[in-house]
Amino acid sequence: METPAEPGSHGGVIEIQSQVPSRASINASKTRPASSLVVLTGNPNSGKTTVFNALTGLRARVGNYAGVTVERKEGRLHGAPSDVPITVLDLPGTYSLSPQSLDEQIARDVLFQRLPDVPEPSVIVVVVDASNLERNLYFASQVIELGYPTIIALNMVDVAENIGQRIDLEHLAGALKVEAVVPMVASKGEGIPLLRQHILRLSGRRETRPPARAPRPFYDLPAAFVAEIDTVAATLPRTSRQPEGAVRAEALLALCDEKFLSADSGMPAEARRAVAAGRQRLEAAGIDWRSLPIEARYARLAELHRGAILEAGGPEETFSDRLDRIVTHKVWGMALFLAIMALMFLTIFTFAQWPMDLLQGMFQALGDFVGRLIPPGDLQSLLVKGVIQGVGAVVVFLPQICLLFFFIGLLEDTGYMARAAFLMDRLMSKVGLHGKSFIPMLSSFACAIPGIMAARTIETRKDRLVTILVAPLMSCSARLPVYTLLIATVMPGRLLAESATMLSMYLLGIVVALGMAWILKKTLLKGETPMLVMELPPYKRPLAKVVLRHMWDRSRLFLRRAGTVILGINILLWFLASYPRHHAAAPPAAPSARAQDSNPAQAGEQLRGSFAGMAGRALEPVLRPLGFDWKIGIGIVSSFAAREVFVSTMSIVYNVAEGTDEDTHTRNLAQVMHQQKRTDGTPVYTTLTAITLMVFYVLALQCVSTVAVVQRETNSWKWPLFQWLYMGALAWIFAFITYQGGRLLGLG
Repeated sequence: METPAEPGSHGGVIEIQSQVPSRASINASKTRPASSLVVLTGNPNSGKTTVFNALTGLRARVGNYAGVTVERKEGRLHGAPSDVPITVLDLPGTYSLSPQSLDEQIARDVLFQRLPDVPEPSVIVVVVDASNLERNLYFASQVIELGYPTIIALNMVDVAENIGQRIDLEHLAGALKVEAVVPMVASKGEGIPLLRQHILRLSGRRETRPPARAPRPFYDLPAAFVAEIDTVAATLPRTSRQPEGAVRAEALLALCDEKFLSADSGMPAEARRAVAAGRQRLEAAGIDWRSLPIEARYARLAELHRGAILEAGGPEETFSDRLDRIVTHKVWGMALFLAIMALMFLTIFTFAQWPMDLLQGMFQALGDFVGRLIPPGDLQSLLVKGVIQGVGAVVVFLPQICLLFFFIGLLEDTGYMARAAFLMDRLMSKVGLHGKSFIPMLSSFACAIPGIMAARTIETRKDRLVTILVAPLMSCSARLPVYTLLIATVMPGRLLAESATMLSMYLLGIVVALGMAWILKKTLLKGETPMLVMELPPYKRPLAKVVLRHMWDRSRLFLRRAGTVILGINILLWFLASYPRHHAAAPPAAPSARAQDSNPAQAGEQLRGSFAGMAGRALEPVLRPLGFDWKIGIGIVSSFAAREVFVSTMSIVYNVAEGTDEDTHTRNLAQVMHQQKRTDGTPVYTTLTAITLMVFYVLALQCVSTVAVVQRETNSWKWPLFQWLYMGALAWIFAFITYQGGRLLGLG
């Protein structure tokens, strides 16, 4: 087994404390508590989530921009004793213990023991980017001063070496006074076994460790400032499990944090009075309480950094710098962004066709088999049409969903997503939004739910709320089956036209989202446009296992919805489309499912008189100005629960048959829809009608899960109700303009 190197050696880690546990600690480990908590923290883009995945084996999403890790993530440490599990808690990425956003506030509250449901940490692991050592050490030094046993996971040492920097681990460990400094390349698994070994050792000796004392700060402060820290610390609430260092660190932050005196800071009135009085005394003494501790810390860390870097130099301009001149250019960068999006959709249409045909054939064969196995009747119709045919109509688009998530994961893992946010900041600022708002909007291309949750990284409440309100306008993966079906209905085989139409729908969502953001910032949510301060991580080679795992995790959620929500809706739709029965029109004895479907006039009469037909015909006056008939109305109503249900609804509404091989063409839903005629003989689905329907789906809020998440994030039903109404109005107005304008131009 790999063991830590002795101080002064050339091994991979320098440890300050003894490496061999004493007999007392070994005996005490038998009586240690039922579980231990390891807190994993660090700056955004330091590779923290990669370390978390390697330590726990959990399938956590990895991103290269702030805002991906917004939820509480924890998992059991691999290699921990089975009788005493060790839990690893992954905190959101943060630059400082002075929070600027909601996710940074979560990290601070955990480290300060403000959350009662989070136990005392046994060990804190701070993941540090070795290629940006000085900047990362600011937060690391704050964490070390809390007084918990701390390990520095020095990640990306290979990147540091590539830019000509070799770090003196012994000097760094001695200056920081931490338990261990572990050099790592987490993306390749290097250093993970050694980090796990140190975590096990420190968790095992937890009960034998003497009470934590306040560590000496890395920098010197005037005696008057130290006295004020002691005064404020005496007024702060504390728990028996909180080290003295954490209390003093919190007192220091309270004196320097402008937001501390606000009523929503969570601090008692006595502490706020002590802070206000302390600031007045410091100002009277000529001490700048805002900047002095920050400047002193940076000065000490700069000195420490100079001593820890053994070699400096390398190329003055890195590969990332040269590439960024093109990628972030206001002209070439935007052109590259549009080219990447176009390539993505072109690939989705090209490479997904074969597996889609395979899945379609599998569901058709399954429907034929069940149709022959079960006698004709309601049970056969329910299983074949409501379950197999309905769910299969959605699952057949899984290859396209997989390719979409593959591209998004690839862009995240290479570091391009952060560039896209930086590039779009120029455009976002013109509508009054923060450049960080584009990160949740980009995430919403996959699903609006994680995109809305990623808005927690935005510092100001109004900008965060505007982002939440416009994020669902991005075309998520649930819209992809709808777009694909309608495009295949009116322009089959025209690859360039298909890709251009798909790209246009995505661009429409972006343009309308920016327009609505501008309107909201000028009316309901007025506020100044904040400046963008964002780290651009270095480009890196994407890891196939990370990208593929991300693709499968997101696609699995799509399949889960197909097997639960969509299945339930399809069964309900089958009932609504099948009852009440019109016995007079029913065939005397249908020998098979194919025979039941052989009379389109009878099937159409049954649907018209059903509950679903009644609802569709009731809505037809509202939808007729958009070019939609009552059957399309059924699909629109059903898809307000989940957009992709539109596809399976149309499969049920148009009674797509499950015939033998000679009837293959009738099994394709797009072909059946293409053949639909109105009473005057004109086609139902013209190119104009299909585009109008896609425009409606771009803008309407048709996802109950999104509504629930918005309610949770805003803690109010007012905003999700407003969002649902304004997006519905937008969808109808834009669809009306599209259809009626197209008719005036002779495009109908």
